Amino acid sequence: MKCYENLVYRGLIKDVSDEEALKKALDTEVVKFYIGYDPTGQSLTVGHLVQLIRSMNLQKYGHIPVVVIGGGTGLIGDPRQTSERKLLTLEESLENAQKIENQIKKYLPKAIFVNNYSWLKDISLITFLRDYGKNYSINYMLNKEVVKARLENGISYTEFSYMIIQAIDFLTLYEKYGVRMQSGGSDQWGNITSGLDLIRKTHPDSNALGFSSPLLLKSDGAKFGKSESGALWLDRNLTTPFELYQYFINSNDADCDTYLKFLTLLSKEEIEATMQEHLKEPEKRLAQKTIASEVVKLVHSKKDLESAIKISNALFGFKFEDLSKEEFKDLTKSFGSSKIEVNRNLLDLLVELELSSSKREAREFISSGAIFVGSTKITNQDYVIKENDYYHNNFIVIRRGKKKFVVGEK
Repeated sequence: MKCYENLVYRGLIKDVSDEEALKKALDTEVVKFYIGYDPTGQSLTVGHLVQLIRSMNLQKYGHIPVVVIGGGTGLIGDPRQTSERKLLTLEESLENAQKIENQIKKYLPKAIFVNNYSWLKDISLITFLRDYGKNYSINYMLNKEVVKARLENGISYTEFSYMIIQAIDFLTLYEKYGVRMQSGGSDQWGNITSGLDLIRKTHPDSNALGFSSPLLLKSDGAKFGKSESGALWLDRNLTTPFELYQYFINSNDADCDTYLKFLTLLSKEEIEATMQEHLKEPEKRLAQKTIASEVVKLVHSKKDLESAIKISNALFGFKFEDLSKEEFKDLTKSFGSSKIEVNRNLLDLLVELELSSSKREAREFISSGAIFVGSTKITNQDYVIKENDYYHNNFIVIRRGKKKFVVGEK
């Protein structure tokens, strides 16, 4: 399967500036392409994996990724559909930029990394208006979808100017680095075409190209990448491997084929074989397990995957003895922890931890065998917490039934 066909199969192409030229370039040439990441946060999210996976696929076919970290554009903020972004300080922008660059290097170790602050900081106001602003009419800019979406509630000139600033990035990369292709999500298509227009006006014989991929949505139309606790981050300190594993294990069947194509490096043959087996016995959740395993291995490591599975088995099999100290720490990051001291009365704790509404109800739960400390069923209504109830002399799990539990620390 050639490069272009592979991207089409995976559903990673939506908008294209020139389909025939793009197909020819991807299938028969070696092309430098660029993807940009503004450092609006300290970490990328799982949603960014779509562009990383596409870049890894392009790299596999010999194309050369140029990663633009937006230390400059991050100070302006890409217009959102809803409201203005909070402006970063220069220090925040550059600090976040370095963290994001370090993350991306794991996926694209051979990529060329540049920070657009290095050229944007030297452009004077007069140069910006005369050399770049003159190439754009207000009508052209107002017709961009993201701008139109904001007109009713208002958009500042700062964000309005973003498309020109990103166009300067593409022009600079085209002239100085030989980059002739930009890729991004479909929400970036207006910015991509702005860059193409600037290149064509300044270089009429240019061979620059642009294309986008669809935004990854769930089958119900909801935005992908949000858990109950918020965004799914690539930084394990913000989203643990266990949380990432659980998110995909609980995916809907209708989303599995898309997730396999968008978020894993599995081949067409492997994806189709997985889905065929999954459809025979969907209750075994083979597709979900495959997605969860591939994503956790890609984002973290095989060891982290094994740990995530181990925590899952412990949590839902109620056997915590084999969990390491680090695995308990991941458990507390995912679910939080309460301070639970030795010699506390269990009845009081059940009410305090909201595992029961009253002491009377707590007694009923104990009588019916619904209360566990660790893996031990508690039948004594006068039970107090003991030293040997803690794992690694610090962690404790108190559970009611199969689904309600609290992780505690001394």
